[in-house]
Amino acid sequence: MAELTAPLYKSDGTQAGTIALDPEVFGIEPNMAVLHQVVTAQLAAARAGTHSTKTRAEVSGGGRKPWRQKGLGRARQGSTRAPHWTGGGIAHGPKPRDYSQRTPKKMKRLALRSALSARASEQAVKVVEEFDWAAPKTKQAAGLLEKIGATGKTLVVISQLDSIAGRSFRNLADTRVVEPGHLTAYDVLWSDNVIFTAHTVGAAGRSSGYEVTESDFVKDEGGAR
Repeated sequence: MAELTAPLYKSDGTQAGTIALDPEVFGIEPNMAVLHQVVTAQLAAARAGTHSTKTRAEVSGGGRKPWRQKGLGRARQGSTRAPHWTGGGIAHGPKPRDYSQRTPKKMKRLALRSALSARASEQAVKVVEEFDWAAPKTKQAAGLLEKIGATGKTLVVISQLDSIAGRSFRNLADTRVVEPGHLTAYDVLWSDNVIFTAHTVGAAGRSSGYEVTESDFVKDEGGAR
């Protein structure tokens, strides 16, 4: 089996060779069923679920019977707040609810590795040695993306220590910055290119680097995010 590699670049965009990728993370056969289930759960759990309509019991007014029961030739009515009346309550309308689904950690890890493997097979994974920029500059970040051919939606995976790089990329359109521990399968599928540093590429998809965090959409058992 041929070694799985990705192009390695310097911070100025010049190519410095190639870097080996972990075949257990970037070289597996993508499990599309698990990938679909996890991404669907992430998007569902991201919904606010605050939609609400008032039932006939919650709409103000309507306490008085609009007209007597018999003798007028009209249909009997008990309240002007019934669902078929203008200004009445809503029958079977939406109410606040929690859309989140419980997804096992193993499934989330498999989905992440499946997404990374899919991008690696498309040669969409690129690695930068390190961001040794002296100051945050959006123009410098845009120039790097152009030189390495990262067009379209780009996901930049950097560590918390690369704050200068994070501030350089954050104002670019169609560019997301994320730490390896907060990386999700949806982030990878959203992007056309995934850029790692030489440090973060080894942490991506590993059990020690993909724990449940506040940025993870999916709830675990007990209802804790």
